[in-house]
Amino acid sequence: MTEERAQMPSPDPPSSKGQEAQRTFNKITDYYDLMNRLMTLGRHAVWCRDVAARTRVPSGGRMLDVATGTGVIALAALKKYPNSTIHAVDFSDRMLTEAASKPGASAIRWQHADANDLPFGDEFFDAVTHGYLLRNVDDVERVLAEQYRVLKRGGRVVILETCPPQGLLRYPVTLGVRVLIPLLGQVVARDRESYAYLQKSTLGFMTPEEVVAILRRVGFASIAWKKKFFGTHMIISAEKQ
Repeated sequence: MTEERAQMPSPDPPSSKGQEAQRTFNKITDYYDLMNRLMTLGRHAVWCRDVAARTRVPSGGRMLDVATGTGVIALAALKKYPNSTIHAVDFSDRMLTEAASKPGASAIRWQHADANDLPFGDEFFDAVTHGYLLRNVDDVERVLAEQYRVLKRGGRVVILETCPPQGLLRYPVTLGVRVLIPLLGQVVARDRESYAYLQKSTLGFMTPEEVVAILRRVGFASIAWKKKFFGTHMIISAEKQ
């Protein structure tokens, strides 16, 4: 089994939705960690550690963090599993540069890659993680199928995502998200446009049940999920059997 597929000189251009997401994340890199802390009242780093812990990477194993951004999940996994090999990929060069500059980041293998076509061989990883990836892709099923392909039998995928609030809190929380995220973007990052996009992708994404249905179609089993932060976030785990 080879570690990586043959690499092209440059990745294929992303789709229209991917291009919009790529432009957005390249623009907000300098404020990304701060905004995540503010928008989640400091819970983002805790959730990323939870995601890393749920992978159960064995000693000497390999983990892939897709859409790694500034590397919060990847670095949390390295701390949790210091004897493992952590690969982290993203399609934003600016995000990768920021992630690779953090303390301890030299131990992680950073790489530019497209989530639709991961440059790794079949059944190569013991675990795959990602945060806020699925809401920014055109074909969620294709992206999850790629992760299924690179996972070993018994390997786990752990997902951190936003989800639309439901129940009694649906309307006040939705109003809060619509107002707060663009406002914070304007005040902190001075970029209301980018955070208006993130607000729309947050409220417009799938429910946990919809993501679970796709995971099952792809072939995953032992699926579990829980909501966070007034029902606006979710962590989902599943296994390849």
